[in-house]
Amino acid sequence: MVLLGQVHAVDCRFWARETSTDWWDRIVLQVWDDAQWLRNFRMRKGTFMELCDLLSPALKRQNTRMRAALTVEKRVAIALWKLATPDSYRSVGNQFGVGKSTVGAAVIQVARAMRDLVISRVVTLGNVQTIVDGFAAMGFPNCGGAIDGTHIPILAPAHQATDYINRKGYFSMLLQALVDHKGRFTDINVGWPGRVHDARVFRQSLLFRKLEEGTFFPDQKITIGDVEMPIVILGDPAYPLMPWLMKPYTGSLDSSQDLFNYRLSKCRMVVECAFGRLKARWRSLLTRSDLSEKNIPIVIAACCALHNICESKGETFMAGWEFEANRLAADYPQPDTRAVRGAQQGAVRIREALKTSFVTGQAME
Repeated sequence: MVLLGQVHAVDCRFWARETSTDWWDRIVLQVWDDAQWLRNFRMRKGTFMELCDLLSPALKRQNTRMRAALTVEKRVAIALWKLATPDSYRSVGNQFGVGKSTVGAAVIQVARAMRDLVISRVVTLGNVQTIVDGFAAMGFPNCGGAIDGTHIPILAPAHQATDYINRKGYFSMLLQALVDHKGRFTDINVGWPGRVHDARVFRQSLLFRKLEEGTFFPDQKITIGDVEMPIVILGDPAYPLMPWLMKPYTGSLDSSQDLFNYRLSKCRMVVECAFGRLKARWRSLLTRSDLSEKNIPIVIAACCALHNICESKGETFMAGWEFEANRLAADYPQPDTRAVRGAQQGAVRIREALKTSFVTGQAME
């Protein structure tokens, strides 16, 4: 009986060791093809390895006499797997042969490394003229981006929880994002409680200040009729109408206003699509995050940077991801946001001139 017990114990230890080392070291790293990497880590192996190189200065750990440190690659893989799925920490830990606390630590370590080393490199404005040309090809002149906000579901915070209850009745944190014509994030603001109106988040953001000061975009104006128009961004009715922010007409509309709204909506769709692709790739954003209020914004921002990396590298977006994301998103529908009234006179003149130019087909100078 004793002998049998010893043999059984040895078998269990051998099985655990095989799970923790062989699956990752011998199967994933050596056998999986790009399709398997893409399906499970949202990027091909080459892109994954480039990401690990970028994060290595912050993630590399020294071995100790007690245990061998997780490699940078395994640490990043654990984090990406957890971000890409709604799986529990225990489930992910079992997959990689580590404890659930190790999974939680890996997510935070990778997200912080992304914040310190990567986000400022990849969430950036880039070539403004390319963006302007891209939106012009879609039908809107001198446009530098589209802005919107989205709610990320969270568990009830320990403090001031009622501030986080949005208009749909669940706890959430807001992500405000400006995107380019290809749906890549060029500016993000994350961390505001879900109860706060989009317009307030925007007015308190560094982006608003830079746009108001005229320092975010180059001083590049076009003339429409007798009105000068700077580079503008596009928003929905929740945002204020400004000389540098165009929003749709509301109420009873004539045909020229309908045409203006159609052009604006067509271009503004890129930000909604960007949010959809962000959450479909990193499905943990569709379920209630159990991270602390301090760590949730860091993880959301890291997912935005990962989105940009995948988009810039041309990583395939699989159709099945969107189906699964829509199923998860149904549990936490996006709240409707009240329209903001009032506008600056200069903004009204620009919008009216644009509306007229769309009807007449006037050339932009």
